[in-house]
Amino acid sequence: MHIAQVVSSRSTCHRKFVGAVIVRDRTILSTGYNGSIRGMPHCTDVGHMMEDGHCVATIHAEANAILQAAKNGVMIEGATVYVTASPCWNCFKQCANAGIRRICYGEFYRDDRIFDVAAKIGLELVHVPVNAVLNEVLLPPV
Repeated sequence: MHIAQVVSSRSTCHRKFVGAVIVRDRTILSTGYNGSIRGMPHCTDVGHMMEDGHCVATIHAEANAILQAAKNGVMIEGATVYVTASPCWNCFKQCANAGIRRICYGEFYRDDRIFDVAAKIGLELVHVPVNAVLNEVLLPPV
C-alpha cells in the first residue's frame, strides 16, 4: 500500500490524489494514478472539468493501472490491486472484468455498491487503514 501512496503523488488532478498498484505473487505488474488523457493538459495546468461536484477530466488510478498492463501485454488475471481509495463504481466494474480477485483500499470513497457486488462475484475487498500503513513504513521495529 505504501507504494500506491507514493504513486498517488504523481496525480495531476489535485482534487484527489489516488494511486494504484497491481500485484501478483509479490511482483508489481502495473501502476496508475489519476491523470489526464495522454496529450491533454493536466488539471494542475488548466483547471478542473467539473460535473456533479467531481472532476471528470482525469482517468482514475485503477483504470490507468489496468490500461498500462493491457498496453504492455501484462496479464493481470487473479491479481491484487492496492489503491489508496476504494474504487468508484466504474473502476470497480473494470477491476472485476479485468480479472482482479482482490482490492485492498485505503480510505473509503463514495460508492458502497461495490461491497454487495464484490460478495456476489467473489471479489475480495480489504480495507487497509492508511495510518497503519504509514506507521508500518515509518516507525522503526520495536
